[in-house]
Amino acid sequence: GHVQLLPPQNVTLLSKDFAMILTWAPGEGYPPDVTYTVRYESQDRLDKWMKVPHCKNIPRSSCNLTCALSSFYVKVRARVKAVWGRSQSPWVKSQFKDYYSDVELAPPVLTLDVRENSIHVSASFPLPACVENLTWKYDLNLWEAGSEDKVSKILRFVSQQRKYEGYFRKDTVTINTTALRGNYCFSARALYESISLKHSEFSQPVCVLLNHKG
Repeated sequence: GHVQLLPPQNVTLLSKDFAMILTWAPGEGYPPDVTYTVRYESQDRLDKWMKVPHCKNIPRSSCNLTCALSSFYVKVRARVKAVWGRSQSPWVKSQFKDYYSDVELAPPVLTLDVRENSIHVSASFPLPACVENLTWKYDLNLWEAGSEDKVSKILRFVSQQRKYEGYFRKDTVTINTTALRGNYCFSARALYESISLKHSEFSQPVCVLLNHKG
């Protein structure tokens, strides 16, 4: 006999750490081996539900839609249904969101290269491959440990099309350290200018000892 599956619950389209993710919770009384299928539609083509190949018959209760989207500038919504054997639940739709205005940013990861009279700072972002060519920026803060005198630098962060897996073009800031003595800390946040300026939290400070005469 067919079991009537209740619809998935708490279906939400959310943006987190540069990604657009659909999340949901199992309906009441779901068997443990239930799977889910996700589709999405964009506001410029309503009632045309697009398949998401990597989110068909999946056991988990989330689907990363970022690189499946046909446009980052049009509002989209997604829907999900549960499947168990020949039984299916009704589809449940999320609210509309668009990547361009709703994207939430994660802090960048800083890399410090200390030389004799300078320090080279670069930032990398945990970006999905499909959004690397958007214009990302970052603020960099530098301060002496124990002081709150932070010097802020805004950097234009434009990536090139990537030719090799894992390589990414970053702007590197070169800071002259001749006059700096002691423990200095660096922290950065990601910036994105859409309808309004948005930014991530600052990264955890990374501190280095400069021109220390031991």
